Amino acid sequence: MGRKARRQRTTTTVALLAASVTAALAAGCTGSGGPADDGRGQSRMPAAAQNLAGPTSRAGSVLAVKIDNVREARPQAGLNSADVVYVEQVEGGLSRLMAVYATQLPEVVGPVRSARESDLELLRQFERPTLAFSGAHSKLIPLINKAPLDAQTPGKSADAFFRDSGRASPHNLFLRPNKLLSSAPGEDALTTGFRYGAAPEGGQRETSRTVRYPAAQFTFTWSADQGRWLVSQDGTPTVTTDGKRAAPATVVVQHVKIRQSEFRDVVGSNSPYTETVGSGKAEVLRDGRAHDARWEREKATDGTEFTTNDGAPVNFARGQVWVVFVKA
Repeated sequence: MGRKARRQRTTTTVALLAASVTAALAAGCTGSGGPADDGRGQSRMPAAAQNLAGPTSRAGSVLAVKIDNVREARPQAGLNSADVVYVEQVEGGLSRLMAVYATQLPEVVGPVRSARESDLELLRQFERPTLAFSGAHSKLIPLINKAPLDAQTPGKSADAFFRDSGRASPHNLFLRPNKLLSSAPGEDALTTGFRYGAAPEGGQRETSRTVRYPAAQFTFTWSADQGRWLVSQDGTPTVTTDGKRAAPATVVVQHVKIRQSEFRDVVGSNSPYTETVGSGKAEVLRDGRAHDARWEREKATDGTEFTTNDGAPVNFARGQVWVVFVKA
């Protein structure tokens, strides 16, 4: 996958590109007339209203969903079906997730929360992805509308979202992916630059790795029985709504520049901007070992390549990948 796959796909789809862009523009923009974040005053939609319309986005591109990750939002739904889960720092030193779906679509994903400016740069690696989120800062909406993606919010696709009356707002907004995509686009849509295969030589034996943000903590514990890294957050095992543990096959700790953005939340806290274009160091955790690596993403439309210090590709284990962005 990565750059080679992108070139192959481009040569086969160039005739359709102009038409797809035109259709996307005709579909309309996100708009700023709705709520700035989550539409906190809305009640759950009736079940009948949830089934009025079919999918609003084309299959062929990934679905990315912004997922709430504070304590009140757990357990989350649909997390284990994602091919890639990105972890980013947000206001107040907390964390938020972006789950990317290509090979399968779960019945429900959430809780869904708002987008951030750095999401736009991260998503440029995919060809016109669908981004599902609850809202955004009013000054960020114009940037989202100009970005090469299909923005989907409750205000635009009300039938795809619903409120869980058993949870407190704003941690109760959920998405039905099959209302946005008719089917999973498939592995070829994952133009992340990741390579999968045999583990690189060397590495250090590692059974547990903890990553800390100012107000959030992630621990990944290797399970030899499952061949996976078991996720815990803030000292508590991460279990999804179906009772299963979050357990990626590969965990990437990617050291990036995290700076202030031009946006602040409702209480005045600055929204961090995570720079995912550039280069730096990383640690790749797989098969109970940690491998030192270098990451490089030359431009936003590229995927991210991970190599050893000698320049050899670092393969990931087959299965879900978690990428945790930490301040370099």
